[in-house]
Amino acid sequence: MADKKKNLSEYDIHAVPEAKGMRFGIVVAEWNDEITFELCRGAIDTLKKHGVEDDDIDIHYVPGSFELPMGAQFVAETTKVDAVICLGCVIQGETRHFEFICNAAADGITNVGLKTNIPVIFGVLTPDTWQQAKDRAGGKHGNKGDEAAISAIKMVDLRRKL
Repeated sequence: MADKKKNLSEYDIHAVPEAKGMRFGIVVAEWNDEITFELCRGAIDTLKKHGVEDDDIDIHYVPGSFELPMGAQFVAETTKVDAVICLGCVIQGETRHFEFICNAAADGITNVGLKTNIPVIFGVLTPDTWQQAKDRAGGKHGNKGDEAAISAIKMVDLRRKL
């Protein structure tokens, strides 16, 4: 059984490849923007920590997490990026709407990556509560944006090696 990570921002910095010269698109959902903009900040900070220049990060906004796959596809097909990072937050409510949005976002993001042959990273929080979202967007559990950026760097590195 794998150990649970308590802080998404804690990682071995030496286990992440140098990212200088890599280009990234970040697609951010505006819904729950207090959370998603913090995820974006975390992703940007992590990319820069690993050598990515400001000019190699393109940020684009979509209305909500449901629109992330289409936004990612637009970015993947119309810009010169090595990977796309999708950041969103869908908080469980009283209806099944949560399930539909989460499933559509996950399936769509996966399909965009497979269709475009560009790594498309799922950085969407799916917490039960607002507090759980805050805890994962710079709170006591770190920042999921950091984790998404690291995944993107590692996937670009893998593709380049192959």
